[in-house]
Amino acid sequence: MFELIGLAVTAAVSIGGYLQSRRFVRRRLTYVEAVQKPGAAVVAGVGAALVAMPVVAFLPIIGAGTAGLFGAGVGTGVAAGARDLRRRISGY
Repeated sequence: MFELIGLAVTAAVSIGGYLQSRRFVRRRLTYVEAVQKPGAAVVAGVGAALVAMPVVAFLPIIGAGTAGLFGAGVGTGVAAGARDLRRRISGY
């Protein structure tokens, strides 16, 4: 039972990280050129995972994999938001 709750929390956190970071990049970082660099998504994902590590250390149901998947969700969200901005600028 607890494994299923942990899986649901992990999925919700990962999807939420993706959606929030993509929305943030599209709305707030429209004119920031640094978000277009290839390493920006990696830096954002690693930073998010490092920030999430102390939080998941105290929660008994979820583990370090949740923090890693949250970081991956944030990184892919940043990359998708940057891609959306490039498409908006180029007209596609």
